[in-house]
Amino acid sequence: MRYTMADRLRARSRQLGMTAGRVAELAGINRSFVYDIMRGRSENPNLEKLDQVAQTLNVERNWLLHGIGDVDGESPIMEDPMEAFVSIPSVEVTASMGGGNLITDEVENGEPYNFQRSWIVHDLKADPANLRIMHVEGDSMMPTLNSGDVVLVDLSRKSPTPPGIFVLFDGMGLVAKRLENIPNNDPPKVRVISDNTFYSPYERTADEVSIIGRIRWFAREI
Repeated sequence: MRYTMADRLRARSRQLGMTAGRVAELAGINRSFVYDIMRGRSENPNLEKLDQVAQTLNVERNWLLHGIGDVDGESPIMEDPMEAFVSIPSVEVTASMGGGNLITDEVENGEPYNFQRSWIVHDLKADPANLRIMHVEGDSMMPTLNSGDVVLVDLSRKSPTPPGIFVLFDGMGLVAKRLENIPNNDPPKVRVISDNTFYSPYERTADEVSIIGRIRWFAREI
């Protein structure tokens, strides 16, 4: 079973013998703030107020949000840690930020990356099944992306509207580039842009590019 913030707040309040009104009173906030969370009407509450609620209930804010963190005494909910995290596979292909690497078979043999399920679902609003981890090479997207960065690609996001950074096949190879739609063209066209001004932008018709997915997150070693 996957528990929600509302489930955790209700369970902890019952465990401590507090009503929603009492929690709000001790936290110094409006009752509606607590009631809205308990009734599932507020999934992204004000974090400062949520901190006050967490302190009142003697739990960490992240426990209320994600079920992860310390609870003073016995937790009212025993959550399966495997439910709190989701594993995203790392694929063998590399997106180049220069001339492009040719697409090879997408073999999922890399080490998976684990993310909080609630962040994937509620913040990114993505389906974990559509996400892949890739690596990027080259310098054409510097300073936004550096060679060796790890990127999280949403395979379901294939539209350049709104503009963003995508992994795409541009006719020459697999590249990570900023992509935007060029309006009022027949056939439709897109502009492929490098953040490094040393590289000139270029245009392709929509038929000449194959968008693999939109980059939603990245990480790098320091």
